[in-house]
Amino acid sequence: MIGVISALLAHQGGWDEILMVAGPIAVIVGLLAIVRRRLGAGISDGDRATQDSDSKIG
Repeated sequence: MIGVISALLAHQGGWDEILMVAGPIAVIVGLLAIVRRRLGAGISDGDRATQDSDSKIG
């Protein structure tokens, strides 16, 4: 089993190096998407509160 894994991860024309770079980039992009989604929800809630207070004043 270990022999198969080491043979698979042996230098095969660069695809393994691409995965070593693309993997962390994909994780960072995913985390940024989650943060943006959460911030977007928070901003829309804040906008509603601002609109409600403006309507009460006027």
